[in-house]
Amino acid sequence: MIFFICQTAGQNILRGKVIDNETGDPVIGANVVMMGTDVGTNTDSEGEYYLKTDLPLPIDLQISFTGSESKIIRIVDPSIFVKTKLSQNNQIQEAVVVGETIPIEHLRSPLVVNRLTRDGMLRTPSLNAHESLGHLKDIDIMGSLGFRTINTRGFNSTSPVRSLQIIDGVDNQAPGLNFSLGNFLGSSDLDLLSVDVIVGASGAYYGPNAFNNVISMKTKNPFFHTGLSAMLKVGERNLLEAALRFADVMKNKNGHDLFAYKLNLFAFRADDWKAENYNPITATRVSASNPGRIDAVNIYGDEYYSSGDFSKKSDLHQNPGLGNFYRIGYKESDLVDNRVRNYKANLAIHMRTKPTIGFESPEIILSSNFGSGTTVYQGDNRFSLRDILFFQHRIEFQKKDKYFLRAYYTHEDAGNSYDPYFTALRLHEAGKSNQDWSTDYRGFWKENFSARMKALGYPMIMVWSPDSITFDFKAAEEWLVTYHDTLERWHSLTAEYANLKNDRNPSWVKDFLKPGTEAFYDAFEDITSRLNNELGGTRFFDKSSLFHTHGEYSFTTPSLFDIKIGANYRLYTPQSRGTIFSDTAGTRIRNSEIGLYAGAQKKLLENKLISSFTL
Repeated sequence: MIFFICQTAGQNILRGKVIDNETGDPVIGANVVMMGTDVGTNTDSEGEYYLKTDLPLPIDLQISFTGSESKIIRIVDPSIFVKTKLSQNNQIQEAVVVGETIPIEHLRSPLVVNRLTRDGMLRTPSLNAHESLGHLKDIDIMGSLGFRTINTRGFNSTSPVRSLQIIDGVDNQAPGLNFSLGNFLGSSDLDLLSVDVIVGASGAYYGPNAFNNVISMKTKNPFFHTGLSAMLKVGERNLLEAALRFADVMKNKNGHDLFAYKLNLFAFRADDWKAENYNPITATRVSASNPGRIDAVNIYGDEYYSSGDFSKKSDLHQNPGLGNFYRIGYKESDLVDNRVRNYKANLAIHMRTKPTIGFESPEIILSSNFGSGTTVYQGDNRFSLRDILFFQHRIEFQKKDKYFLRAYYTHEDAGNSYDPYFTALRLHEAGKSNQDWSTDYRGFWKENFSARMKALGYPMIMVWSPDSITFDFKAAEEWLVTYHDTLERWHSLTAEYANLKNDRNPSWVKDFLKPGTEAFYDAFEDITSRLNNELGGTRFFDKSSLFHTHGEYSFTTPSLFDIKIGANYRLYTPQSRGTIFSDTAGTRIRNSEIGLYAGAQKKLLENKLISSFTL
C-alpha cells in the first residue's frame, strides 16, 4: 500500500512583544486576538506572545489591555518580531475577556489541562513553581520541603508512581526508583516558562508511564529569553534559595541568529519539618494509655513482637500485669538529618540549521543536567536520600510543531541513602536481640512486681479441686484499671533494666545505644555505611540508568486530517547490587520497551466540532 501525502497550506507563527508607551516596561497579560476568529493568547512575563495559525497572510491582530487603548496591527511577514506600544486610556470602559491563559486547543481537548504560566508562578504565594501547582484545581501537593508529591483525582498517595513528569519532553524520573523526585532534580524556577498538568488518563501521545497524570514543564528557549537573571529567597527554618540564569545569542556573518546557549545554577537549603507523630499506628493492638508503651508512628524499633504479648485472658493469672509491652525505640529525629540541601546545574546549547528563516528554523539542541542533594522520601517506609547524584544528557533535532527526534541518557547514584526504620531495628540488634530483651523483661517483672501486685489486692487463684481452678477475672481487670499509674511506673523501671546488659546475657550483648552518645554514633555510621543485603546494613546502592529515544512527525493530508505519528524505545539498566533488585551473583537486568502511536484529528462544522482518534 502506498500513501501520497502533501501539505495544502502553510503554517504561520506570529511573535511579538507589547510594551507600555510611557515606561517601556513589558505589558504582562495583554490580550492578543486574531481579528474575525476566536483564536488568541496572552503576553507572558516578558510581554511577549506566540501565536500559531493556518490562516493566510496578511493577518490583523487586536491587542488590548485593561486601562489602555486597543490597537490593531497587520502582520504581513511572519519572520518579523513585532513590537507594539500601548498608551494608557484614562477612561476605563467595559472589560471584555477575549483570551485565556490556557490555549484554545487545550480548552477544546478532551483532556483536563491545568496550566501554570510564568506570570502565575510569580503571583502565587508558594515557595516554588512545583508547590504552586497545589493552587490549581484537582491537584494535591504533599511531602517535605525537598520533595513534593503531586496527586490528582483522589489518588492520595505519598508515592508519585502514577505521575509522569517531563521537562521539554524528557522524562525526569530517577531510573532506579522509577518515578520523579518532584522538582528536586528538575528545572530552576528562573528557567521555567510554563507547567501543564494533564489530569486523568493521558492518551498515547505522552509515552510510557502516563497512567494517571502528566506534568509537562517547558523551559525558556535561549533564542527568545536572553540576558542575566538572578533570584534570592530567604525565609524561616533557615531557608535560603539562590538561582542564576544566563543566556545569550550569537549571530552568523549575515546577522542571523545562529547559536544560543543558557546556563542555570541553583542552590537551596532549609530545615525540614521533623516527623513527630507519636500517636499509636493505625493498626495498633493497644490504646495510647497502655502501661507497657505503644508502637508510635514516628518512633522506629518499638514494633509489636509476639514475645512481648501477654494479653490473653489466661495471662491475667499466669502473667499478671505484663499485658502488651514494647521496646523503647528511636525517634526519627535521632536517625534522620532534617536539613534539606539541593544543588542543580544545567547547560543547554541551541543551534539553528537554517538561520535565514529565523524562529521557523529547525534546531539542534544539546543539553546536560546535574542534580544533587539530601532530603526525605515517604513511601512504605521513610527513606533518607542522602548525597544523591543525578545526571541527564540530551541531544535533539526538532522543528517546533512539526517533528522532533530526541535521545537522552539518565544516570543516578543513590549516594549514602538508607532506610531509617531498618536502621532502628539494626541498632536494637547491636545491643540486645528482641528475644533476649523480652526474656529479661519478664524475669525482672516477676521477680520484683508479682508479689507487690498480690500485696495490693490483686486476686488470687482459688483451687477447689485438682481439676477445677477458679479465678476472679472481673476483679483482676478492675484492679488493672485502678492501679494504672502504678503499672506505668513499674513498666518503665522494667524497660530500663531490660535495656542494660546483665549477668544472664551472652558476652556479646551491649547496653541500649542511647542517641547522642559516641557508642550510638559509631554504631549508626557503621550500619548506614553497609549495604542492606550485608550483615547489619541499611544503605541501598543504586547506580541505575535509563536510555530513551523518541521521534515524532506531524503533517496534514489533502483531506485536512491532522496526522501525528511517533515511536519510542527505552532501555533500563538497573544496578543495585541486590539492595533493590535481584541483580547479584552475576545477574544483569535489562528491561527494553518499545512503543508506537498514531493520531488523527479533523475539524468539522467550521471548527465547532473536532473528531479525533488515537492509537
